Amino acid sequence: MWQTVRTNWFSNVRGDVLAAMVVALALIPEAVAFSIIAGVDPKVGLYASFCILVVTAFMGGRPGMISAATGAMALVMVTLVRDHGLEYLLAATVLTGILQIIAGYLKLANLMRFVSRSVVTGFVNALAILIFLAQVPEFTGENFSLTVILFIAAGLGIIYGLPYITKAVPSPLVALVVLTVVAIYFGVDLRTVGDMGDLPDTLPVFLIPDIPLNLETLKIIFPYSITLAVVGLLESMMTATIVDDLTDTPSDKNRESKGQGYANVVTGFFGGMAGCAMIGQSIINIKSGGRTRLSTLLAGLFLLFLIVALGPWVSQIPMGALVAVMIMVSIGTFSWSSLIDLKKHPLSTNIVMVVTVAVVVYTHNLAIGVFVGILLAAMFFANKVGHYMHVSKELDSTGTERRYLVVGQVFFSSSDKFISSFDFREAIDKVVIDLSHAHFWDITAVGALDKVVLKFRREGTEVEVIGLNEASETIVDRFGEHDKPGALDKLLSGH
Repeated sequence: MWQTVRTNWFSNVRGDVLAAMVVALALIPEAVAFSIIAGVDPKVGLYASFCILVVTAFMGGRPGMISAATGAMALVMVTLVRDHGLEYLLAATVLTGILQIIAGYLKLANLMRFVSRSVVTGFVNALAILIFLAQVPEFTGENFSLTVILFIAAGLGIIYGLPYITKAVPSPLVALVVLTVVAIYFGVDLRTVGDMGDLPDTLPVFLIPDIPLNLETLKIIFPYSITLAVVGLLESMMTATIVDDLTDTPSDKNRESKGQGYANVVTGFFGGMAGCAMIGQSIINIKSGGRTRLSTLLAGLFLLFLIVALGPWVSQIPMGALVAVMIMVSIGTFSWSSLIDLKKHPLSTNIVMVVTVAVVVYTHNLAIGVFVGILLAAMFFANKVGHYMHVSKELDSTGTERRYLVVGQVFFSSSDKFISSFDFREAIDKVVIDLSHAHFWDITAVGALDKVVLKFRREGTEVEVIGLNEASETIVDRFGEHDKPGALDKLLSGH
């Protein structure tokens, strides 16, 4: 018991403390920005980030992962807040949590095994691009100035240069502190965190959403809640997979699903918006040395301390310094090796990755991009497996019996190839279809077998089907028509 607690909480105290400080600082502008996207007060996103971090630290299944208010979730909430107000958003957040808890108990996270590596890579690259694009307005247009560019350049210089001197302190944290001190000391006129919105000065308090508890309310919030639950779990599960890879440690994704649910239920009752795992912040945490649940918990506590106790100081952090940190995150998030792998990987794999990136970046919707990627990957897979089916044929010594040997998987993708492999016009007395090395997967395959057998019979050829394995025989017996009365008449009539 103590060994488990020590491993999960106290095996990396120094690294967790320092990483949590960096994460907490970087979370503030993001939480404020996502609140603005959703159309709510900045404290809604900040309270949400605190509650979700604290709850997932104890209940989540991926130590070291950072969950909070996110842009992907904020985009889903926009119309709900606009049309019905904050109270309905809080109710939808609670319902989102309940749905995610149910998904956790139903072990729906196991469906992640259907997500291919190319989709995950596309998801990661798209997110890196979106993180970078989100920073562009901070140093272009009316925000453009030589000072901003210098601050960003100085921030990147410290972030990438300091590790060559010492790794005792996370370089992003040093960059934030140094540039904030410089900005305050020299009185540099730059956009700061405080310019993005007022920071809260009180602790979150328990409340019950002020909405009528009736079917009409459920009709309003349920569509949003189910969408938020799916988007949140999708982003959380993929982030957990990435953190697994970065740390070479496994995660319990079904526990993480329940943890995300509990976190959203709690944050809904404390005035926060629904959230999920944040890939960028999680990478910051891992790259800054965070590994255990302690880093997640401390990130939440530091965040609350910063916004409540040190709000006036935190609000003076120049956005240029935070932009430098986020650019570092986007560079670190992007899978640069995937560009080199374009020459080595199959074309279908590259298409899935590129299309996933394109759809996510175009729609700014991670769920749509991933769904399209999974669909495309499934189509390529079905097409590839279908090509592994082939039929050979052999004529016996008497010249009256033709034997067809079928090898491979027969299903909707290969059924046409299966049918076209037989010569129905050949003048032969008997045909033997040997299925010892084949497997029939669906009713399309069974229908193809029916068509082959009945076409031979229509030509007056005797047909014998042999070698069906148990699973294939079960589905053929249940759905097959060729041995049932009137089957040939149906074929001749076109049905």
